[in-house]
Amino acid sequence: MTIGLSTNVLAVEGDAAAGKDKSAMCVACHGVDGNSLVPMYPKLAGLSANYIVKQLAQFKDGTRQDPIMAGMVAALSEQDMADLAAYFSAQQRTASVGSATELGKNLYFGGNAENGVTACVACHGIKGKGMAAAGFPAIASQNAEYIKIQLEKFRSGVRTNDNNGMMRNVALALTDDEIVALSQFIASLK
Repeated sequence: MTIGLSTNVLAVEGDAAAGKDKSAMCVACHGVDGNSLVPMYPKLAGLSANYIVKQLAQFKDGTRQDPIMAGMVAALSEQDMADLAAYFSAQQRTASVGSATELGKNLYFGGNAENGVTACVACHGIKGKGMAAAGFPAIASQNAEYIKIQLEKFRSGVRTNDNNGMMRNVALALTDDEIVALSQFIASLK
């Protein structure tokens, strides 16, 4: 699998077996197979390799900020990132526990035109499987707490690595209750 970190970096081939060997430092937060059991951390299993590489590269260059991840990625090479991405993208995501409330379902599938909230389905798909080619991640069965934290970070402007500010614009219009309902609904998607 060939992966480009950015337009300024040559693409490298990711090796899933090498990624598995290198994933030992990821296990405590993200689980052995990328299925984090810690609700505040994301499941990496099943995310597209390009998305994983983008996030790792942006943690490394500071575009996406997190004190824990900054330290974890500091020594990673382009090859390391490609290998980790190849490994985690090949893993099956396990189901999460979430409640599919009417509010969460309505926001996911219909948005809220009155408040300018675009429907999540437009980018993340009917089943939350994302659109890898367009850079939209799979969010189905993601940990609800992690989704909630990320939506709050987009809303506050702490997280700014979204394409064209799309997630920031959506999150700005969400209330706290809507963020909770949406996070729970996304976790319930299989």
